[in-house]
Amino acid sequence: MRTENEANTYDDGAVIQWLLGIQTLEDFLQNLNDAALDVTGAEGVGVTIERESRPLTVVSAGPAAPKVDEKQYGQDDGPCLNSARTGEEVVVDDMLEETRWGDYPAYVAASGINSSVSFPIADCDGTAGAFNVYAGPPHAFVGTDFTILRSLGAQATGAIALAQRLVDTEQFALRDAMQSRAVIDQALGVVMVQRRCTQDVAFGSLRSASQHRNIKLRDLCTEMITGVTGQPPVTPELRPRPE
Repeated sequence: MRTENEANTYDDGAVIQWLLGIQTLEDFLQNLNDAALDVTGAEGVGVTIERESRPLTVVSAGPAAPKVDEKQYGQDDGPCLNSARTGEEVVVDDMLEETRWGDYPAYVAASGINSSVSFPIADCDGTAGAFNVYAGPPHAFVGTDFTILRSLGAQATGAIALAQRLVDTEQFALRDAMQSRAVIDQALGVVMVQRRCTQDVAFGSLRSASQHRNIKLRDLCTEMITGVTGQPPVTPELRPRPE
């Protein structure tokens, strides 16, 4: 269904409903793709994400997008990669007249796509991308008002930035938890040796001291270990998750 408001941007109410009804970033981006396909009547829409020079089509709508995207990835060049890397919109009016990107235009034209437009997804902590629309006829986007598509592209940018932030927050929380656990475990070992007690008894003693002094358990344990060894406790570093 085509949903537009008076400002000629995609209906914010529809976007909110998507957010309420989805569970993953991929679901949200797929809704954006489906909306763009509906609004434009194009043959294909896709979202390209690139991180550490590795591009990937995360979602697509219509049969055209995946194979033309993959052609670009294979030669590491093309309109969607150009848009992602420069932060600029890239319009191709006629693939058969296009002289950029090697044999990519001829391949795409042979696949039934003769024009395209790519909107950049702004870089967020090393993750950038493009929102790509592919049409069969040449010059399909001449005179087109891109306001709605830019609005959908902006929604994709915001969603990916939020997802990246959540991943970073999760990693920070995990790192903090691991480091806290390591400090507490070292302090437990000290108490168990000094008092010749079990781990449960040692933990109860540390927790009582923490509550009595009204300080965090980790801070108490850090003080204890530093006082005993003359050095702050050693904590593990969380390596970045593999891409």
